[in-house]
Amino acid sequence: MSTTGPAGPHEAFAELGRIRLSEVSLDDVLTRVAHFARATIGNVDDASVTLVGPVGARTAAYTSPRARELDDWQYENEGGPCLEASASTMTVLVRHTTREDRWPRYIARATEAGVRSLLSVGLPVQEAVTGALNMYSFRDDAFDDHAITVAQNFAGYAAVALANAQSYDSTATLARQMREAMAHRATIEQAKGILMAEHRCTPKEAFARLSRLSQDANRKLRDVAAALVADASRPR
Repeated sequence: MSTTGPAGPHEAFAELGRIRLSEVSLDDVLTRVAHFARATIGNVDDASVTLVGPVGARTAAYTSPRARELDDWQYENEGGPCLEASASTMTVLVRHTTREDRWPRYIARATEAGVRSLLSVGLPVQEAVTGALNMYSFRDDAFDDHAITVAQNFAGYAAVALANAQSYDSTATLARQMREAMAHRATIEQAKGILMAEHRCTPKEAFARLSRLSQDANRKLRDVAAALVADASRPR
């Protein structure tokens, strides 16, 4: 996926709107969002996207290794604008790192790296995952009201991509589980048929026999059924 920036925010949003979210990976979409934010929002020297899930925070997209390192320092110190924005889904602004008294350990490292302003926009909560679009600047008071509004629009698009990806994952998981259930059901029905033929019994009696075999062997019903079908399929 190309990361060449468009001429301005409107062109960026138009290009983002042409992306088929079902055909592109989430990380690729978020990378495009990060690069467009850096290219079209004034005074942004680096940008990244943080995702926070059950196993912790990670940087899903970044415009340079420096941006990823600035994020990592927040994760290491368990505090910083991107983590607060992710937790609150609000916009967190640091106008001057040299005058900031929040997150002292992180701010000290960011200041040493040359960062003077930070802006993190939280992504709306989507089930178990939250996140933030992060922008770093080497200028004091780099983000005015217009820049914040544009950044929030970029974050909104990232949130849509995140929701779409989670919806797709949920649908794919459900479809897989249904396929597995149907396969297990077919195997169990085959095993019942074998028992009905061998013992000349009803479907209900065959299922009861299969259940007893499962209990006696301390194995799952589907595994006992599969073994029975496999045994019946072997050449005599």
